[in-house]
Amino acid sequence: MSSENFLAEKQFYNHLDFKDFFAHVTPQTVQQTLSKEHLTRKDFLVLLSPAAQDCLEEMAQRSRYETIKNFGYTMQLFTPMYIADYCDNLCVYCGFNHKNTINRRCLNMDEIKIEAANIAQTGLRNILILTGESQKYSPVDYILEAVQVLHDYFDSIAIEVYSFSQADYNRAVQAGVDSMTMFQECYNKKVYQSLHPGGPKANYEFRLDAPERACRAGMRNVNIGALLGLNEWREEAFFTGIHADYLQHKYKEVEIAVSTPRICPCSADYKPLSLVNDHDLVQYITALRIFLPRAGLTLSTREKPQMRDNLIKIGITKISGGVTVAVGGHTKGDDGGQFKISDERSIPQMAKMLYAQGYQPVYKDWQTLI
Repeated sequence: MSSENFLAEKQFYNHLDFKDFFAHVTPQTVQQTLSKEHLTRKDFLVLLSPAAQDCLEEMAQRSRYETIKNFGYTMQLFTPMYIADYCDNLCVYCGFNHKNTINRRCLNMDEIKIEAANIAQTGLRNILILTGESQKYSPVDYILEAVQVLHDYFDSIAIEVYSFSQADYNRAVQAGVDSMTMFQECYNKKVYQSLHPGGPKANYEFRLDAPERACRAGMRNVNIGALLGLNEWREEAFFTGIHADYLQHKYKEVEIAVSTPRICPCSADYKPLSLVNDHDLVQYITALRIFLPRAGLTLSTREKPQMRDNLIKIGITKISGGVTVAVGGHTKGDDGGQFKISDERSIPQMAKMLYAQGYQPVYKDWQTLI
């Protein structure tokens, strides 16, 4: 199936009755699916079914095999760097919500240099920079000026910011940004609109198309994901997977990756619509790996250390360390932030854990040429 953009392709699945589909899936159906070399989108949905919970061990074994086959015993390390947290959005689940009373900051270029130097001392040569969504306090020009500063410290620069226009993604690539992360947060449009009642992020279609605009601009790596817990997780998992599948097939020169975050406490007074337990997360990650054997899978510090250590063995290819979710947190300390993290280990501690499991931590795998 092909279409002009993912939104057009998604229409085909919008009327899918997930409960009815899952009602016809048995453990035998799952076993038959696992015996296939290549999976269809229907097969992916089978692996997300409640019936597949009885086959998690077999799924984990297949997932581990596919990961080692395509990525070996390597694990890319990274850390996020928050440079601004002013935000115009009213996302009901986020600590950066415009109406939340928090001490907001926007680093100047000298502060960004200090923060970058601190992070670079860990040996990392790639960085992910983040901002809130505020065209006033963190406009595109500010973000790209920060990118220029960061080139003195890092070989690969990724952004996790608001949705850019096509022209601005083109500018970002020209400035040396080689990767981007864009969480759709929730693929169900009706639920999405209730979660994002105001601000630029309320534009569902513009955000959904952002990864594709980044691909067209020439990004080397594009990372997508849904925030599990905002809606029924199996539905969100399915649309995340087929979105990644769509991008992989249409933009073969781009490395497509998926992040798998679960919602966790923040300063917003929000109760998740769907609880996603550990078994659910394992099912999601293993199903993704089997369906998309060559896609990168990223795991954040929202998960506890033991959970992260175990998931490394069955599908994850990129993991964070030394994390702070506060602006300037690498030098000024973590006095709050977007959400609460569960794994506070440093980059050296993460590397030690990886070596103990027989993995090679990767501090650099790309050199941006500008």
